[in-house]
Amino acid sequence: MTTSKYMTKIPQRRKTWLTVGISALSRQDPSSLVHTLVSLYNASSTAEQKRLTVLAHLADSNLTWLKDTTARISTLFSSEILTGQLLLIHAPPAAYPTVSGGHGAKASRGEGYSKKNVDHAFLMSFATKLSDYFLLLGDAVFCAPNFVTHIYSKVTALKPSPWVLLEFSNVGLIGKLFHSRDLPVLAHFLLLFHQEKPLDRPILHFHTLLVQEKPILCRPFLFYHRLSHPTSDDKEDTVVPKKNPYGPSNSSASVFTNMNVSGAHFPWEAYALDESFFWTDDIRPGNHLTVVLNHPERLSRVQVMTGSIVEGKHALSKGQVQLGYGMPQGCANFVLLGWLVAGQMDWEILQDSTADPVSCVRLVVKANQAGGLMVRHIYLWEKKAMEENMDQS
Repeated sequence: MTTSKYMTKIPQRRKTWLTVGISALSRQDPSSLVHTLVSLYNASSTAEQKRLTVLAHLADSNLTWLKDTTARISTLFSSEILTGQLLLIHAPPAAYPTVSGGHGAKASRGEGYSKKNVDHAFLMSFATKLSDYFLLLGDAVFCAPNFVTHIYSKVTALKPSPWVLLEFSNVGLIGKLFHSRDLPVLAHFLLLFHQEKPLDRPILHFHTLLVQEKPILCRPFLFYHRLSHPTSDDKEDTVVPKKNPYGPSNSSASVFTNMNVSGAHFPWEAYALDESFFWTDDIRPGNHLTVVLNHPERLSRVQVMTGSIVEGKHALSKGQVQLGYGMPQGCANFVLLGWLVAGQMDWEILQDSTADPVSCVRLVVKANQAGGLMVRHIYLWEKKAMEENMDQS
């Protein structure tokens, strides 16, 4: 195996139950890996962390990024590094095979395939002896609370039945669980097709080679792709969402709350146009999650969804949505838009041209609630944008 000559003897250490493997590159958000690690550790209890090893492959040749990332992680997670819970590795350039053949776009594509495949082959080779199971994660991911316990429960329930690959996310290659004993074969498989196949094809095809006929998708999903991460100030975040011309027209806004903020799931994630969500606990009457628009808008539709997608767990049992008017800094004048039914509300707003534009949208808790609350999303449709979308369709 190409990577084997670079593998030194792993120091004697306590073998854990699960290794989370992350291959990270420098990208538009150089702090992406750090945010993922913050989410991972905040989403796992002290007891869970004792069963967990995190292995991060800094798979980039950008020396500035390598130096800055290593320094920042070493500062933020010094205790995890000292106890061996967090390991950082970097493959030397000589570990990568030469990509030959092809010209132009084909050659460029082969180089891209090769880099990513070898990055992950190196990661998996190093992880083989660290634990019983290996979870592949991305470097732009956030984790559901107590994901280690959820995975352990699923693996325990499946013990009578053989499996090769369990999937705890339906997004890309994140949340893919393997037996560590299978990692050398998988790494070798990646190297065989390092320049011919993109990473997802050999990994998702791997279970069929070891006679697992169908994919095993485990719900609820525990990992989600983080599309962006704005600068946050604990309980208030400014968001500039990516827009879909045929979907919600969420515009720039600030999102704040008086609920508990865990540090794993932030208030802005309920307003982002992706699969992220805001998670909190200890829900009491009067708690709120408020979106303050940078510029007041006339809205034609408001949709608020709480609770998990499949099972509906952690939905808001009793709550309402209010619209705020006036200066964005105050929004002192709130009126009731509607009550949530089974944790959800999707409301068309009938306004005439003389109606004041909306400055704030607020989700308000109206009763005590045991357990946690998941606010999946708050979507807004601006009146003009929605009319244009209807004309285009």
